[in-house]
Amino acid sequence: MSVAAIEFLGVSKSFGSLQALSQIDLSIGQGEFFGLLGPNGAGKTTLISVLAGLARADCGVAKILGHDVRADYRAARRLLGVVPQELVFDPFFTVRETLRIQSGYFGLRKNDAWIDEVIHNLDLSSKADSNMRSLSGGMKRRVLVAQALVHRPPVIVLDEPTAGVDVELRRGLWTFIRRLNADGHTVVLTTHYLEEAETLCCRIAMLKAGRIIALDSASNLVRTLHSLRLKVRIEGALPEALGRNGAVADGDSYLFQLRDYAELEPILEALRMHGCRVIELDLQQPDLEDVFVHLMRRES
Repeated sequence: MSVAAIEFLGVSKSFGSLQALSQIDLSIGQGEFFGLLGPNGAGKTTLISVLAGLARADCGVAKILGHDVRADYRAARRLLGVVPQELVFDPFFTVRETLRIQSGYFGLRKNDAWIDEVIHNLDLSSKADSNMRSLSGGMKRRVLVAQALVHRPPVIVLDEPTAGVDVELRRGLWTFIRRLNADGHTVVLTTHYLEEAETLCCRIAMLKAGRIIALDSASNLVRTLHSLRLKVRIEGALPEALGRNGAVADGDSYLFQLRDYAELEPILEALRMHGCRVIELDLQQPDLEDVFVHLMRRES
């Protein structure tokens, strides 16, 4: 049986009276693309900080490829690359100098070939010799990703890596990260862009108030919602019976929540019987965002 890439065993962490993490048990396999989702304050960044050794858990154990992040910190840290949520940078160095210095932290010499490859894949070539303080926010975000990858860690944690960046960078970044994942790197992603998580991640854990409230594949999580959304734009007044049965006005349209496809025909029949002409109809499947909202409301 292979060792888990990341393992949390009974991890708890408090800041004064605030319980940031509560008995977190989680195992992430080698080579997984894993999503860590939750609202602000759910404990995602605290969990990452414990993993990276930036915060010490009150109790429990965190491991990276079998190495305890406290008892064997040096080995664990070499195996991990973290892209932080905050834009932290040294304003006195160029992009290339920044990456060479980061290599030095891990004792890596003659790392220029890999640095050049990372710079190329993150579309930083034109800025390689530019000072960090002259870069835009999106470019600085790319450098943070490059710093996390400079020592070729087998486990990569991305904490909101595409926050505030343009669509082109987002696509380029995910192409590169997918390639790293295909090469065997374990990737853990936190993001508020739920469509990213649904598209990219094999499994997803949802956190609320420091606890894991859901853990499964995106497709299985979506299947837990037995509902469909029907959006209809009509010519004429909505029949009173449909209004009483839960239709919600949405601009010039109406929204219906359906349990299954069998409920579609009675709605259309009621509209026909009332003389309403259907101008536009859209039947929508639930997605990860619907699951997220449902679970967060349920836990509240």
